[in-house]
Amino acid sequence: CDQPEEKATEEFDDFYEEIYEELSTYGTIEECNVCENLGEHMTGNVYAKFTDEEDADAAIKALLGRFYAGRALVVDFSPVTDFREARCRQFEESQCARGGYCNFMHIKQPSRKLMRQLSSSSRSKSRSKQRSRSRSRSREKEQRSSNPPL
Repeated sequence: CDQPEEKATEEFDDFYEEIYEELSTYGTIEECNVCENLGEHMTGNVYAKFTDEEDADAAIKALLGRFYAGRALVVDFSPVTDFREARCRQFEESQCARGGYCNFMHIKQPSRKLMRQLSSSSRSKSRSKQRSRSRSRSREKEQRSSNPPL
């Protein structure tokens, strides 16, 4: 990468892929947003929405006490359930007058190439997870049907 912008995109893609892959080990991610706001209460924030709240809970429990780049992770459930409402629409149209200190999310987007890669990877994981869940459910049914009632 010769261009600083290309290098920054590549570094962000590496970061995004790393967090996405880590979070997806706990369940299917519906949405993953990284804020590029400068305000102290938002800088460095990552918001992940899982399809299943139990998976989100498992991620929180697993990430408590962990570090990234030498800094302790602060993990919690977000009171925001609809990220569309928390996004800065003016920023998405390159017109936010408040700049980096805006209180609405300025979401940094990974490259389209990375998003396609993660999307196809998560679909295959999701299909294999569904197959494994259905196999375990059918085994549970078999066990229940083979055990005489009490």
